[in-house]
Amino acid sequence: MTEPLISAQNLAKHFNVGGGGLFLRGKTSKLRAVDDVAISIMPGDTLGLVGESGCGKSTLGRLLIRLLDPTAGSIRFQGQEITGLGRAAMREFRRSMQIIFQDPYGALNPRMAVEDIIAEPLVIHGAKSGTETRQQVTEMLDRVGLPRRALDRFPHEFSGGQRQRIGIARALILRPRFVVCDEAVSALDVSVQAQIVNLLQDLQRDMGLTYLFIAHDLSVVRHISDRVAVMYLGKIVEVAEKRVIYAAPQHPYTRALIAAVPAPHPSKRSRGKRENIVGDIPSALNPPSGCRFHTRCPHVMPICREAAPPLVETQPGHQVACHLMTEAQA
Repeated sequence: MTEPLISAQNLAKHFNVGGGGLFLRGKTSKLRAVDDVAISIMPGDTLGLVGESGCGKSTLGRLLIRLLDPTAGSIRFQGQEITGLGRAAMREFRRSMQIIFQDPYGALNPRMAVEDIIAEPLVIHGAKSGTETRQQVTEMLDRVGLPRRALDRFPHEFSGGQRQRIGIARALILRPRFVVCDEAVSALDVSVQAQIVNLLQDLQRDMGLTYLFIAHDLSVVRHISDRVAVMYLGKIVEVAEKRVIYAAPQHPYTRALIAAVPAPHPSKRSRGKRENIVGDIPSALNPPSGCRFHTRCPHVMPICREAAPPLVETQPGHQVACHLMTEAQA
């Protein structure tokens, strides 16, 4: 298969935010959580999605699997347009796309036993409770490394890592092709993070899964991803293979993110000039004109304040949205 499993073009999601207070009552503003994003993921690959909190990573993941309806743009899954499909038409696609949530505590119903939690997607899609369903749940428990005696227990009886394994089992019980891992390890201890990441890789190999792996930790993203996309204030600013993006990042924001990753030993620290950015990420209610990063960029030019840079290919497979790269090519 040479075409992407899932792709999006000009994808946007704007939320209407109501005004508060005496003088703003009745007025609304648009929060541009995702704005004109193009993204694609090949079958069997893992695309790591990184960026600061509030940049729109989780919103983008939910858009791709249609948990949120886009404001504009196109989403194609296995070559078929799914952007405008209604709830009934999307039902069959739900089997092929699932999500693993960040919070292993809040993502599970505390009143349901583990067997019922994992079997729920099967029941929703027409399976009858019985021996066959229980067998599928048991096999999935084995895959995620939980004992069979866990079937009759409740979420509060498990640790955070075990609860996340339950969430993974629930997401994979329908044998999906595409899974959004939305900060799936960020709420876990470091040692448990490594176990869950290794489990996700094993499941990907055994089940032929394709991942969108959303995370803050660039070390984890480097370990699990094939390609990495960097997001800033609702826009993708750089996409490349992980080897390229970690060795030679081109966007100033990407360089700053990678420079901020702690080095395990002083000899491993970069001896080059460190890319520093100052200030906080602007509000998505009122994003800056032109390049959205220009308010924090150490290389800002007049054109950066006036025109938004397009995401262009600077090398085969390496896309960057930065006027610096356009001028260098010129």
